[in-house]
Amino acid sequence: MDGFVRVLKQAAVDLGVPEACIYTRGNSLPGFFRPSKAWDFLIITPGQKLIAAAELKSQVGSFGNNFNNRVEEAIGSAVDLWTAFRERTLPQMQQPWLGYWMLVEKTPASVRPVQIQAPHFQVRSEFQQTSYLDRYVIFCRKLLAERHYSAAALIWTTEELEFGSLHAELSAEVFLLSLMGFIQGRLQEFEP
Repeated sequence: MDGFVRVLKQAAVDLGVPEACIYTRGNSLPGFFRPSKAWDFLIITPGQKLIAAAELKSQVGSFGNNFNNRVEEAIGSAVDLWTAFRERTLPQMQQPWLGYWMLVEKTPASVRPVQIQAPHFQVRSEFQQTSYLDRYVIFCRKLLAERHYSAAALIWTTEELEFGSLHAELSAEVFLLSLMGFIQGRLQEFEP
């Protein structure tokens, strides 16, 4: 995931964000439900305003064990940050940009429909006859629809180093353009 973080950093630098304002290691932000949460990518102005935060995750194998964990992490991180923002834990009025980037291995186990275990109640229809990759698409689209994140990227990859996007709205290009557009609107925050 370090390569994707470098792409985000380079896009920000190319737009005029000083490198000293971009954090890719040791990036904790205060939370509301917990003291702090580490993020993979942050842009913070010299005046201590959070411009952007992004979480980058991957999943290779163990789909049954890890899909729910990834969903819970992403929702929890967003809810915690937005609640901290609402409660003025971050010293700013304007909302930051929040991004979620997910890389998933494309294998027979991730593309075949998964049996649903819900004996007591009917599962929502959009989850019927879906693979783990399908479920990641549904999940990421709902993250955006519910405004938990400003942008989400969902990229598949194989052992042969092939890769692609599962949905046009969830492409790396759309993610980067969203971040870059947001940064352009806030560049004055970095002027001396």
